[in-house]
Amino acid sequence: MTESLLMVGKIVNTHGIRGELKVLLHTDFPEVRFAPKSRLLIVHPENGILTEVTVVSSRPNKGMYVVKFAGFDNINEVEKYKGTDLKVPKEKTVELPENEYYFHEIIGCRVISDEDEDLGVIEEILRPGANDVWVVKMPSGNQLLLPVIDDVVLDVDVRNQLVKVHLMEGLL
Repeated sequence: MTESLLMVGKIVNTHGIRGELKVLLHTDFPEVRFAPKSRLLIVHPENGILTEVTVVSSRPNKGMYVVKFAGFDNINEVEKYKGTDLKVPKEKTVELPENEYYFHEIIGCRVISDEDEDLGVIEEILRPGANDVWVVKMPSGNQLLLPVIDDVVLDVDVRNQLVKVHLMEGLL
């Protein structure tokens, strides 16, 4: 079941004594995910136990979000959720503009060069700063690091799980 869920945050600590939690964001849409009446799933990372919760209130706080869930009114009731993940079903994804993709849509895509050379499969996405970097596992077993910039990434076809790239000098 947890494979069909998308991570939107991680509960890192409690906040105050009234049952609020500090959430480290794993979403670009916190105003949607943590809006009042939004339903989320708390997923325990070790045993996979799911707890459905409803957001009562939320607010940004020092690079995180402070979230309060319905039915939890003091610190003792929420302390057990520290270290757990907040997820939503995949079918609740927010529609993205053209040429933007979710990580789960990119990971697993086959990568070919503009000369039709099979370069491998995207296995990881790094976010070092200015732009994302796709880690491609090549047929040889080596890794190819592809910067996600217009000069390199020519076409992304998530439906067919295929990415076409131009290998600039020095990438291989």
